[in-house]
Amino acid sequence: MITRALLKDQLIILADELTGNPDTKTGDKIMKMFEDMNRDGRTTILITHNPEIAAHADRIVRVKDGLLVGRNMNN
Repeated sequence: MITRALLKDQLIILADELTGNPDTKTGDKIMKMFEDMNRDGRTTILITHNPEIAAHADRIVRVKDGLLVGRNMNN
């Protein structure tokens, strides 16, 4: 999935639980790659249950049972 998105140079990247299985080092590399893509002007949308991953986001939207239950901006 990542390779296809990078090769096509998409402006919006949607990743669902992207860092769910890799080891910590690989997960950190993936997050850096997404942060770099975002800095380069791409919109990156990450879906995660992991608060450590969510902490990287500029904006967080919380959904529970299909309903919006909160949203905020990270500083």
